[in-house]
Amino acid sequence: MKNIKLKLEYDGANYCGWQKQKNEKFITLQGTLEKAISNITKEKIEVIGASRTDSGVHAKGYICNFFTNTKIPPENLQKVINNNLPPDIVVLSSEEASSEFHSRFCSKGKTYEYTVLNSSQPIAIGRNYIFQFKDKLNIDNMKMASRYFIGTHDFSAFKTKGSSIKTSVRTISKFEINKKGDFIKFIITGDGFLYNMVRIIVGTLIEIGLNKREPEYIKYVIKSKDRRKAGKCVPSSGLCLKEVFY
Repeated sequence: MKNIKLKLEYDGANYCGWQKQKNEKFITLQGTLEKAISNITKEKIEVIGASRTDSGVHAKGYICNFFTNTKIPPENLQKVINNNLPPDIVVLSSEEASSEFHSRFCSKGKTYEYTVLNSSQPIAIGRNYIFQFKDKLNIDNMKMASRYFIGTHDFSAFKTKGSSIKTSVRTISKFEINKKGDFIKFIITGDGFLYNMVRIIVGTLIEIGLNKREPEYIKYVIKSKDRRKAGKCVPSSGLCLKEVFY
């Protein structure tokens, strides 16, 4: 039996997140991919994903794996699977991995990107991949505040209830905020992320960008471990999983 590793790109707008659900009326990325591969291999397939992305979240470099007895060469599965998928899910590459490889548990880190359109003028093309925020944001203050996230911290204040995890301690190794025209990109790399963590971090930085809080406020929120002290959870449309590291 071979362990096949896939790299995916997907538009999450039409899906109820990655993880398949018991109620099949909820269309998920995992469920859609498993059906496509099962149709090809004539086996019951379980696809293991690197991250349980939420409803509406996108990905440019998602990693997953599955075990199969198919005779199709691993490198040819990319094309064959793509022929059985809807156009908003694309397999970028396929290869055989070691039997021990697990896309989630072997991951050493991930990079997420969140895009804000900071303008009162809406856009038609690309509107599903941004969060439009009309009030002008102070990017210098947001950049200063972002530095306080770097390092190993208990991020309890930046998670939504509902996830069963052993610890809220995570390490953020890199955080960039870039502005090009009216678009602001928040690019954050860490060893792992809590439920809605990136979206709450961006929501908190937006409050600082509005000059409602000083950049140093981030230190207080982290120390408090209190979700009520952090900002709102911004919409999923602006979030994209860029890369998974192994």
